[in-house]
Amino acid sequence: MDFENIAYLKYGTYRQRQAYTTLNDYKILLKLKKFDPILVGTIPLTIDIATSDLDIICFFTSSKEFVETVENNFGSEHNFTIREVMINGNFCIVANFVTQDFEIELFGQNIPTKQQLAYRHLIIEYDLLQQYGEKLRQRIINLKNQGFKTEAAFALELNLTGDPYTSLLELERNE
Repeated sequence: MDFENIAYLKYGTYRQRQAYTTLNDYKILLKLKKFDPILVGTIPLTIDIATSDLDIICFFTSSKEFVETVENNFGSEHNFTIREVMINGNFCIVANFVTQDFEIELFGQNIPTKQQLAYRHLIIEYDLLQQYGEKLRQRIINLKNQGFKTEAAFALELNLTGDPYTSLLELERNE
C-alpha cells in the first residue's frame, strides 16, 4: 500500500472519499509539499469513527519555515491553533484547524516522515489488519467507539503487554 499517494482515498469508504475531497479542496498536501506530508491515522486504515480527524505528519529541517508555512496557509482557518511540544524527547510543531467535514492536525518534526512513530504505527497496523482481516478491524472500531486510542485498542486485541505504542513497534522489529 502506497500511503504517500492519496489516490486510494477516492475509491474508498465514504469517509475516505470525504477526506480526499477535503485534502484537495484545501490543497493541504500541496501547500505542505516541501515537508513530505503523509496522511496517517485511522482514516487510511478504515478504522475511523465519527470523531476521527485527519492526521498529517510532516518533516521539517527548519521549524521556523514550517511554522510560517502553516500559519500563512492555514492560519485563517476555523479554530486554528499552533503550538510547540516535546514528545519522546523530540521537538514537534502541532497545528489544528477545522474544515466542514474534519478536524485537521498537522504534525511536524525534524524526523523524516517515514521514520516518525505515526507512520511506523500506520504500517504495522495496516499489516495486522491485512493479516487478521475484517474481524480485527471491527473489534478495533468497537474499542475506539468505547474511547480507546488506536494503539491501545490494537494492544488489547493482540494481548500485547506494556506501553501500547512501544509494544506495536516491537512487532515491527519481529517482522
